[in-house]
Amino acid sequence: MDTLETIYNRRSIHKYTSEKIPEEKIEQILKAAMYAPSARNIQPWHFIVVDKRESIDQISKLSPHAEMMTEAMLAIIICGDSNLDPNMDNLIMECSAATQNALLAIQALGLGGIWVSSYPIKEAIDGIRKYYEIPENIVPVSIIALGYPAEQATTEDRYNKARVHRNNW
Repeated sequence: MDTLETIYNRRSIHKYTSEKIPEEKIEQILKAAMYAPSARNIQPWHFIVVDKRESIDQISKLSPHAEMMTEAMLAIIICGDSNLDPNMDNLIMECSAATQNALLAIQALGLGGIWVSSYPIKEAIDGIRKYYEIPENIVPVSIIALGYPAEQATTEDRYNKARVHRNNW
């Protein structure tokens, strides 16, 4: 799939089939995530691949608006390491860039996914940290539910010239 086509057609998917995701696709997604931009090339991210049904379902109990996890075949928790980059603003931006890269790879590979935030929701961060035994210096920033789509998301033209300003407001 062409890069621009992937970007224009990527939509959040809430329903998934029960088809297992091949390991090579998971690795491609993680590799794409790790190619995200990173300030000073620190690459402060870590990824928890969750493929056990019970552990995936637990996310829906720990993070608000994560009910689609009960249908997902896989989840990826994107975390930032504050020992590598103590600047929380940078950490969040870099993990968000990694999340976006992963979502684009998911689309390009014929899968579907959805971005679920854990940061800055303290209860979600604490619950996820405790359940997945995440060290204190690691911040769970976002979660991706993914699988083979069991729904067709519609796309619409989102380009809005009224939101473009040149040289000044």
